[in-house]
Amino acid sequence: MAPPNLPLGAILAGGTSRRMGRDKAFIELNGKPMFSHVVSILTAAGCEPVIIGRGDIDDVAFADDDEPGRRGPASGLATAMRLAEGRDVVLVAIDQPLLRPETVRALLSLDGDAVVPVAAGVRQATCAVYRRSCREVLTGLLATTDSPPLQRLLDRVSTRDVGVDEWSTWGEGGESWWSLDTGADVREARRWLADP
Repeated sequence: MAPPNLPLGAILAGGTSRRMGRDKAFIELNGKPMFSHVVSILTAAGCEPVIIGRGDIDDVAFADDDEPGRRGPASGLATAMRLAEGRDVVLVAIDQPLLRPETVRALLSLDGDAVVPVAAGVRQATCAVYRRSCREVLTGLLATTDSPPLQRLLDRVSTRDVGVDEWSTWGEGGESWWSLDTGADVREARRWLADP
């Protein structure tokens, strides 16, 4: 059982990897599958990692979406919030292996119902912190549509937007929320990881 205040690191993994053409979770980067990078980073940041949306990855806690007919980040977040039992949820995706533990810890240190980096004017909703106060609003949104965008949730709660002037001081360059969607992305990530 996790300590009562340990944040839940929810790793969204229910996608079909259409653009990649193969299962992203097991693509190797520097000798480790992509999912392993994300799990290790969340653990280093002081979170309890849980993979949401699939259960075929050994040695990592997992949970299927609560409602099998629903897919998407909002459904995954709802499952994570149930599992968290009031703890903070750090929501990321399985294809974000360049996530930085320093960025996760910095996001967790800030106040707000949700804490989300903003890059090029876009809230990075799958590299963000969601707190218990989001759960009721999210439940209401899911009652009206199967897959509401997380941006709609962020518009309805007290969201702490974190701009480049702030997140760049953490040593963050935007890599934490970079989703690897194509083979070219994977090659670039391998170069990035190889560069000390």
